Amino acid sequence: MILLRRLLGDVLRRQRQRQGRTLREVSSSARVSLGYLSEVERGQKEASSELLSAICDALDVRMSELMREVSDELALAELAQSAQATEPVPTSVRPMLGTVSVTGVPPERVTIKAPAEAVDVVAA
Repeated sequence: MILLRRLLGDVLRRQRQRQGRTLREVSSSARVSLGYLSEVERGQKEASSELLSAICDALDVRMSELMREVSDELALAELAQSAQATEPVPTSVRPMLGTVSVTGVPPERVTIKAPAEAVDVVAA
């Protein structure tokens, strides 16, 4: 089962780490407790839209950018889940995946790694 709160937490953590900031710095700036922010990042707590807005402001990241990254992670997770179940990728997911161009790699098999999961793409 794919948990949205876990994907959201992973993306928030990566955004914070890209900036080289600590949980303490972001929690203080967002006016949220350090423990609660930590639980959100670990996917243990659901963040309200108000809390997400405060965290995004503290990280100086647009919420739409955050949600776009979460959406991309979700699409990859769904793709991985479909591949594991040997089901075709649902038509509704395909437009979100976009086009990927791979050069210099044997066309027989390419592995796309998503957080904690891998998706195998086999050339037709």
